Amino acid sequence: MPETPPLRLGVNVDHVATLRNARVGRNPDPVRAALAAIKAGADGITAHLREDRRHIRDDDMARLKAEISKPLNFEMAATPDMLGIALATRPHAVCLVPERRQELTTEGGLDVIGQRDTLKPFIARLNDGGVRVSLFIAADPRQIEMAAKLGAPVIEIHTGAWCDAVVDGHADKAEVEWQRIVAGSALARSAGLEVHAGHGLDYATAEKIAGLPGIAELNIGYFMIGEALFVGIGETVRAMRAAMDRGRKNLLGPHHAGKA
Repeated sequence: MPETPPLRLGVNVDHVATLRNARVGRNPDPVRAALAAIKAGADGITAHLREDRRHIRDDDMARLKAEISKPLNFEMAATPDMLGIALATRPHAVCLVPERRQELTTEGGLDVIGQRDTLKPFIARLNDGGVRVSLFIAADPRQIEMAAKLGAPVIEIHTGAWCDAVVDGHADKAEVEWQRIVAGSALARSAGLEVHAGHGLDYATAEKIAGLPGIAELNIGYFMIGEALFVGIGETVRAMRAAMDRGRKNLLGPHHAGKA
């Protein structure tokens, strides 16, 4: 198995823009939030440009690319419009996600099996443009295997179902979902994919998943922006980084990865 890579923290600034857009003004500025997160130790910034522009806007993406010193992860749907914007913006990475207008947040992983004929040339265009492609998918063996076949170098495992079960106190369901993540991460690594994870993570779940070998990056937004209202972005980033570091110090072996 490949050596476990360092664990990176990507901070999603979407919901700074959600708050700004409530008054259709300029503040709070997601770019300012991104700069503060980086100063506090974030390894990168994630932003989702939705088709309805409900939070992040086109000029936010352009400003993030121009002003931040760390990698920009551009979350987007696999549409021709978004492809054009991504190729013009040239972020470090694009994470392809499913998107429905009526959803409050991304509700599940991308169906790369059902959309393989659309995704294959889409991924190829981004790869040819020098943009690293990640696919946001459930920890499902069939989806992971298809992701590898489509030529995307990275997957991001959707951790929402596990995090929800943990928060709701459904221990049995949480364990089932955790074991899916453990197995999915191992399968992806064996297929030569880099593995990221995100959605619904808080300090406790981030600390636990940080102990899973093979996870290279966590992308966290909603929880961190909520915490930042009380303690500031810098303190929130430092606290998340500390939780991840605690988890990373106790890397889990293959025989007890599910029992952290």
